[in-house]
Amino acid sequence: MAEHAEGTYYVPHGTKWPMTGSIGLATMLVSAALWLNGSGAAMYTFYTGIAIIIFMVFGWFGQVIRESESGMYNAQVDTSFRMGMAWFIFSEVMFFACFFGALFYARALVVPWLGGDSNNASTNEILWQGFVAHWPTNGPAEVGGDFGTIPAFGIPFLNTLILLFSGVTITLAHHALKDDKRRQVVGWLAATVALGALFLFYQAEEYVHAYKDLGLTLGSGIYGSTFFMLTGFHGLHVTLGAIMLTVILIRCARGHFKPDSHFGFEAVAWYWHFVDVVWLGLFIFVYVI
Repeated sequence: MAEHAEGTYYVPHGTKWPMTGSIGLATMLVSAALWLNGSGAAMYTFYTGIAIIIFMVFGWFGQVIRESESGMYNAQVDTSFRMGMAWFIFSEVMFFACFFGALFYARALVVPWLGGDSNNASTNEILWQGFVAHWPTNGPAEVGGDFGTIPAFGIPFLNTLILLFSGVTITLAHHALKDDKRRQVVGWLAATVALGALFLFYQAEEYVHAYKDLGLTLGSGIYGSTFFMLTGFHGLHVTLGAIMLTVILIRCARGHFKPDSHFGFEAVAWYWHFVDVVWLGLFIFVYVI
């Protein structure tokens, strides 16, 4: 415990978890690169890296939960956690901004240039004569062949409603926790987890339909790449969010968190609302427009 102006501040010493996580991430990164370059053994070391990360997450999170429940954290530590989570979500915003930026660059700038808009007529004549600028496109070389697109007001719209409703259920769970209504907290959290799982189920159905029936794949030129990178990474974030919500659900069922002290719950709720907002942007700019 370290001393500061308001009393004591918990500082962990000699923890092994950051080094464990670094080893796991490095193992995954190097193995993935070797795997992509044809190394057969790299597949096994890649999964070893995943196992190390899972071990680290269980150990580190478990330690933090035990410290929190034993009363080792004060208001200053809570503030530090909030600042850390805020910066983490900001980094996630920048992550998705890169992919939205790539979509905008390709759609609003590159495709019109190659199509020979009024300011770049020579580009079309010299590089890709006859290419007509339109969206969606797999580019002048028609990479990946012909493909179809997912209509916005089918599964994507249904998934939008599912995520919006899940934002309501997590908020109701938060208010129930503030009112110390434990049964309602568990019920609304369980509903949120179920909605997240339902979203992933429909997204998987959408992917199968895209690959089998529409010819839309990750290799379908610039449209296929941006479509699957944006929706795929968002689906990964929904998966992680659903896992975190499940952990919080188990903790609430075991009596963790207090009406006036529950940042672990709030952090996951922040993350889930972030996932909701990203999907709204994705639905508009990828599916509708």
